[in-house]
Amino acid sequence: MPLQQLVEYFNDRLEHEHNSGFRPFILENKRVHALYGPIKIGSTLAAVHTATPDHTIIGHTAQLSVAANPAQALKQGELDQLVELPPVETANSQTIINFDRLSRAVHMLNYLPQSHLDELLFLDVDPRHILGVKEDHGAYFEEVIVKCGLQTENVAITMTVNNVYARFFQSLLKGLNNYHKRGYRLALKFDHYSLEKTAIELISRAAPEFIGLSALNFERNRDSLLPEKLQQFNGLANTVNAQSILLDIEDQKTADLATSSEFNLVQGRFYNENGYIPVHHKQAITVLGKEQNDYRF
Repeated sequence: MPLQQLVEYFNDRLEHEHNSGFRPFILENKRVHALYGPIKIGSTLAAVHTATPDHTIIGHTAQLSVAANPAQALKQGELDQLVELPPVETANSQTIINFDRLSRAVHMLNYLPQSHLDELLFLDVDPRHILGVKEDHGAYFEEVIVKCGLQTENVAITMTVNNVYARFFQSLLKGLNNYHKRGYRLALKFDHYSLEKTAIELISRAAPEFIGLSALNFERNRDSLLPEKLQQFNGLANTVNAQSILLDIEDQKTADLATSSEFNLVQGRFYNENGYIPVHHKQAITVLGKEQNDYRF
């Protein structure tokens, strides 16, 4: 169905669910955004490549882009406060759940024009969302995915593991298992300082298809043991039959480190800015329908 028609469908759905005039989704220049109070959220998609010389694309990560809603004025510093959600003890769970679902719907709609049948969309899910939903994790979003013509197997639910949530790991594990039962792939993200016993146990019991690290702080931390830690990380991935991903690669040095450490997958600005022409697993599916944004899968 045309992208504009999908936007209107989800606006109608939310307006009915909230019993109000809540119609957050808008289509501007072929990109979907959502208005949420004084902010406008959008998507930044980045390709995930194999670490092989051909850099085959296996999917995309989706990151949130945030700007001021031009329809509402923001006071100085208010945008930063809105983006920094409160800690789990004081957070309004329903607000986090609603914002998380809205964000993922935006990412899904923006992903559709470039999606391929056998590729994945890696979607971040806030741990507080998982804790706030008591059962049937992924059921609500599954309806969104199906309406867009995809399947849960096309989505990798991605959670950043932070030791702040260590005492909630049992509840998080239950939620992750619920996603798995619905066919979603799982991806757990870490930094190389957080692989403590509880985190390793979470990896073992959640059995994710992917575990990843961000390379953003590698240079700043100047860790002489980093190569050894990365090899240990990849060894851990092998023990649970997961694929390892090094994320946020910005330079040749880090790209070489990903190769020498034997990461399976890589992602980052470096591959987009250095003339790499990656290939997809399969050719794009033939677009049916006459309109430019009329997609069926």
